[in-house]
Parts: sequence; structure tokens; C-alpha cells
Amino acid sequence: MGNLFYLSKLPFNFPIPLFPISLTLMTVSEPLRHIAHFDLDSFFVSVEILNDPSLKGKPVLVGGSDRGVVAACSYEARKFGIHSAMPMKQAKKLCPHAIVVGGTRGEYSRYSRWVTDIIASKVPLFEKASIDEFYIDLTGMDKFFGVSKYTKDLRHHIMKETGLPISCGLSSGKLISKIATNEAKPNGFLEIPHGKEKDFLWPLPIEKIPGVGKNTEQQLKNFGIYKIEDIAKTPIDVMERYFGKWGEALWRKSNGIDTAEIETGWEQKSMSHENTFEQDYNDVDFLHSEIVRLTEKTSYSLREDDMLTGCITIKIRYSNFETTSRQETIDYTSLDDKLIAKAKDLFTKSWQKGRTVRLLGVRFSQLIPFTMQMSLFEDSAEKLNLYKAVDDIKNQFGTDVISKAVTSHLNEGSNHGTSRLNKKREGGERDETFRIAE
Repeated sequence: MGNLFYLSKLPFNFPIPLFPISLTLMTVSEPLRHIAHFDLDSFFVSVEILNDPSLKGKPVLVGGSDRGVVAACSYEARKFGIHSAMPMKQAKKLCPHAIVVGGTRGEYSRYSRWVTDIIASKVPLFEKASIDEFYIDLTGMDKFFGVSKYTKDLRHHIMKETGLPISCGLSSGKLISKIATNEAKPNGFLEIPHGKEKDFLWPLPIEKIPGVGKNTEQQLKNFGIYKIEDIAKTPIDVMERYFGKWGEALWRKSNGIDTAEIETGWEQKSMSHENTFEQDYNDVDFLHSEIVRLTEKTSYSLREDDMLTGCITIKIRYSNFETTSRQETIDYTSLDDKLIAKAKDLFTKSWQKGRTVRLLGVRFSQLIPFTMQMSLFEDSAEKLNLYKAVDDIKNQFGTDVISKAVTSHLNEGSNHGTSRLNKKREGGERDETFRIAE
């Protein structure tokens, strides 16, 4: 029964009998959250197997020569103790009959986009967390159909369309679903019902929590904490005292408190730099050097945020303020050389030769978080290390202190005040040249 209120008299001076008025106060409860996590199992290996079915069921290592590392490996290879980032020589000693494939990077981007397009066509809200990982918000959809069945049907649909194996977790939050996915591997599905979060989490070892690395794991074990339940039953102020904010976060994770939202704006995010010249230019060498400079600057921002881009746009504004732009999707990357080559290609296709230009711009979009595996392929590992070294110099001394030599063409008449940092390939062939201001 609602609350009772009594009215004794009207605004004028005329008494009336008391009578009850019943008001029912309605409360609207929050709908139960339903978050699914999709992980494309052994993604890089799975793509290689689709391209060469003879590899199925065999120990497969994705990588390069003996001097490189393992970028990815099949479950059959993992049985021998092999894992990602292991030196290739060591991996081949553990499993001499392993099959090594070089990696077809363009195919990884294509399959990732294929899965993305399918998910986008089937669900209202989702987040692309990496090239092979997705979070899907199905909250409220239980009014129309069974969320569990819909998740399973979507998983099977993607596997049927693409041929890729997928592990999936379904629960009330992102963290719990991700852990459920890891427990469901390989190629499985695991649902954690509402109210059963602690029953699922507590028996698991602490290293099952995403973000708990070897150092944190050892620190926790030094305190006698081995299972997630141990963290949950440790007072939160004690966890915070010894582990800071991370300790508080661990306590909340261990108690199944998971309110992280789906990042739906990932596709709209972008990074860009542009420059309006003090005078108009139609000198192709100058314009090319400016494209290189802007791309290099945007690539630096990309790596600082640990992101990869899948689309590049070139903007040209002519002296009469006419503005054109051209964009193309690319294989996910953060490497200067690949991005600069594509930026220059787009500029060449777009610029109307001879016309004077007042502004140039470079924009990266379709951004996704950087993943370790993407840096382990032999054709990019050395380059990424070089660019990271250059980034460190920029962080310490400023972004203008070092740049590619091509962007310093206006100073070519004199080498005073500059030095060079070269990266050489085997055999002495020069690959990259940077100019350092002194």
C-alpha cells in the first residue's frame, strides 16, 4: 500500500471531513547487465590454418627466422611449453618438428574487419578491444529473447561465416566475462549467472585476474595470498595500504564488483595533425616532406597512446580554400615507414599537380589498442624498437629534437647543428635515417 496523506481543509475557511489519499511510489530498477566477451582463439595461427588447412592439428609457430621470436603458436605447440615472445631458437629446440610460418599480416586485418562487420550488424553496442577481442553489451535484450541463446547463436554464426574458432564468456561485467572466456578456451562458451560471480571467481588462482603480472603475483604470494578468494577476504584498506590504488582495484575485482562500461566510441576516435603554411606552396619536394613530418608526428602520438590505426586520411586545402580529402583502410599498424608510404601515396593520388597548397593534414582513424603479438613479427620488431628509441629521445628532449632526414630538406645546405642516427639492415644497407638537432 502506498504512503497515506491527509487533507484537513481547503484554502478557504470551510472545514471538511478528513479523507485518505493513497499514493503509490514507483521505483524503476536497473536492468541486469549482460556483457559478452568474444576472443578469436589463437587468432594469427587460426588465420594461417585457414590459408593452409594442412597445418591443422600440427604444432605451428608464427614468426620468422631463428633470430626472431614466436609471435603466436598453436595449442599443439603449447603442449611443448612454447609461448608467445619466446626466442624462435628455443621454441624449435622444445619442438624440433614444429612448422614455422612467416605470417600474412594483411590477412589478419581482413579477418578482424570481417568479424567486426558481422558483430556490428547483429548487436546495438560493442567494443573492439583489440584486433582479435570484442566486448558486446546485450543489456535489455533479454526482454525480447534469451541472451544466452543469442550469444551462442552469434558465436556460431561468426564461426560458420569466417571459419575462425571463438571462445566466449557471458556475465554481468567485462572483467568476469573475460576471465570466463579464458576458462572456456579453446573454442568454448562459459556463462556466469547473475549472483554467481564469487562462486566462479574465488576458487581461481590470483594470476587469472587480467593485469596481474609476475611481479604482482609474487608480491601477493609473499603475503600468503594465492587465490582470488584470499584477496576478496583481505580488508580493502590493507590492500590499498600495501598495493595503492591497484590494491583497491584488485579487491573490487575479486569481489565481482565490475561496473566498467563498453567503450562504444572506439571507431569514432581519431588522431590528426595539420599545418597551415605562412605562404602557399606547389613545390612537390616541400609538400612531400610536410606529409612525412605530419605523419611522423601523428605516428608518435599513436605509439604514445599504445594504439594501432586501420585507416589514414590526407587533407589538402588549396590557395582558393577548396578542400579535398582521401582516405584508405590499411593493415593495422603504428610503424612510421608503412604509414608514411601510404600517406605519400594518398597525397600523390589527391594533389592536383601545379596547384598551390595552403594547408596539409594527416588523420588516423579506426584505432584499436596495441597488442603484443602485433609487435613480434620479424618484419616489424626491429623497426618498432627503433621508433620506440626515437620516441624516448623525443620524450626526454622534445618532439622537435629528432626527425626523419627528409623533413629537414630546408636545411640541407648546411649540416651545422645536426647529427644523424641511422638504422642499418644486415649487409650495411641503410634503412632509416634520422636527423638530431644539437
